[in-house]
Parts: sequence; structure tokens; C-alpha cells
Amino acid sequence: MHVKTEKIEALIRQLLIELGEDPDREGLLKTPERVASALSFLTSGDRTDPVKLINGAVFTQETNSMVIVKNIEVYSLCEHHMLPFFGRCHIGYIPSGRVFGLSKLARLVDMYARRLQIQERLTEQISRVVMDSIDAKGVGVMIEARHLCMMMRGVEKQNSVMITSSVLGTFRESQATREEFLALIGQRAT
Repeated sequence: MHVKTEKIEALIRQLLIELGEDPDREGLLKTPERVASALSFLTSGDRTDPVKLINGAVFTQETNSMVIVKNIEVYSLCEHHMLPFFGRCHIGYIPSGRVFGLSKLARLVDMYARRLQIQERLTEQISRVVMDSIDAKGVGVMIEARHLCMMMRGVEKQNSVMITSSVLGTFRESQATREEFLALIGQRAT
């Protein structure tokens, strides 16, 4: 699917007018073009195929040790208000003979984050694609994020952080595996 940026530009121009702004003033002249470009980029995950993104960067490795990548930056748009939420994603998995090329996990996070999203779904999508792509024995994903829809408007709570997790396979079945994951990403098991 191709994004029709010209249509988005016209809609943003009209939105500025409806907000009581003058889209012809100097500071707003290129705003419709910039917003259309930004929205196209920030929603590009819907137009990305995870198989092509991984692009064969899965490697044979006989290990049953946990692999963790933590503190992956996450930037997404809340689908309810189209305001940003941002934070960190931690991914752990136990391979069953295949491992990811290191950068692919961060790219998968970006792909799913670059959609109109809710954090709960984002967490689940990442865990599922990691599990399914390498037939992992287990996966744990945790996202900690701040939501501007809650900070800038509504209840205006500046220090709130939402934490979501998704555990599959051995991470769901074994408390010891979950606890190891939480310890390695610097969280306490509750």
C-alpha cells in the first residue's frame, strides 16, 4: 500500500484552518508537507513484511542459553489520540537451534512500533514474531513506556510509566525462566 502524501497534506492544511490557524503564515507553510512525511514514516510498519525485514538473518547455533537484548528504544503513536508513546523494550528468548542476527530484534521492534498502536498489542506482536520466526523454546518481552496522551492531556500525570509483558513457551511455563529474564533485564520478580 502506498501512502498518498498529497491527500494527507491537503487534510493537514484543512485541519490547520479548522484549528483557527493560517496555513499560509511563514511558520506553517511547509507544515502539511512535514506532517504528511512524518506520519508516513511513523506508520510505515504496516507496510513492512517481517519476513523481508529479517531477510534470512537467522543463524544456526546450538545453544539453550537465554539470549537477551534490553533497552531497545521504542517510539510509537497511540491509536486513540495519535500522540506518541515512548520507552524501552527488553526481549529475551531461548533458542531451539537458531538465533537472530542482533540488529533484527531492534528492527522488529521498530516495525511493529511504527503503526498506530496500543502498547499491549505491540508487546504481544513482538513476542509472537520472535517465537514464530525461529521456533524459539520461549520468549519474554517487556515494554516500559510513557504515553503523551496521559502526560500532555487528560489526567496529565507526568511520571506515569506503563509496563506490559508477554511471555510464551518456557517463559510462561517456568517461573525460574521468568525470574532469570527479569533479573537479567534489571527488574524484580513479584
